Amino acid sequence: MNNTVVNTGTEGKAWGGGKEPLDASYGKMMMWFFIVSDALTFSGFLAAYGFSRFKFIDSWPIADEVFTHVPFMHGQDLPMIYVAFMTFVLIMSSVTMVLAVDAGHHLNKQKVTIYMFLTIIGGLIFVGSQAWEWNTFIKGEYGAVQTRSGNLLQFVNAEGHRVAISDFAIADHSDRAQHEKKNGLWFTSEGSLPPFSVNEVVKGFEANENILIRTEVLNENGQKTLLSRAESIKQLKSNGQLVVQGANLEVNEYGKPIFADFFFFITGFHGFHVLSGIVLNIIIFFNVLVGTYERRKSYEMVEKVGLYWHFVDLVWVFVFTFFYLV
Repeated sequence: MNNTVVNTGTEGKAWGGGKEPLDASYGKMMMWFFIVSDALTFSGFLAAYGFSRFKFIDSWPIADEVFTHVPFMHGQDLPMIYVAFMTFVLIMSSVTMVLAVDAGHHLNKQKVTIYMFLTIIGGLIFVGSQAWEWNTFIKGEYGAVQTRSGNLLQFVNAEGHRVAISDFAIADHSDRAQHEKKNGLWFTSEGSLPPFSVNEVVKGFEANENILIRTEVLNENGQKTLLSRAESIKQLKSNGQLVVQGANLEVNEYGKPIFADFFFFITGFHGFHVLSGIVLNIIIFFNVLVGTYERRKSYEMVEKVGLYWHFVDLVWVFVFTFFYLV
């Protein structure tokens, strides 16, 4: 039998076997594969958000009116301030992760420990801030009245500033029946009984002549359409169906309910990624403390989790741009 060895011309070349592609280990390559696939998932979510926003572009909530809250500063109108703070914290945590990876390349255990700890703290601040923002978004502040067609009637004063329903509604202190599906708005029921009924809002509105109603539809100047006093009373009496307080998966005092759906889903999905990254960072942090990677003479695991953390940071830049800036 002829056992002649055939020379294929690949011996000794980069792709002839036994070489790491792009000088990356198996673990780093798999992390890159995961990042690419996850990036496609986020791209699909953000594309769906973009299409929905374009479809309802004339009535989409204005971010500067929705995200105006700052912890311990209740009642002050500070649009985007706290969201900017959250973004800054996450970006700085990415910077500390870069420093941790660089320290790992120099086998500097002390610096890796410090920068990993700072990264974890930054992640915890971001997740905690996002939880606070969710809670504020769900509770709401001003309230609105939803019409039979599903549109919103919001209340403003003579200067155009939002007015909370609780500031002018007149409570009649009578028992109110729960809103049921059989006679409800689009055959939906109330998750919880609102603090005021539509009749109580109407009474308070009629007693305060300096309050007007604006709709969620934007005019040619990109502002909510303001109704006259007479038209406001007419719309409230003839079309008012349900008092809305805060936002959930069914109603949204700020505008289209689908905005709240996307907000909870996309920011929640990103928040889950950040929380997962914090858990991974804590595991790696304790391995650094006990000297696992120092004994290996390699801090590649810090670099792997760093790739994931930078991806989470980059995704938030796009989420921040789509939801808060555009």
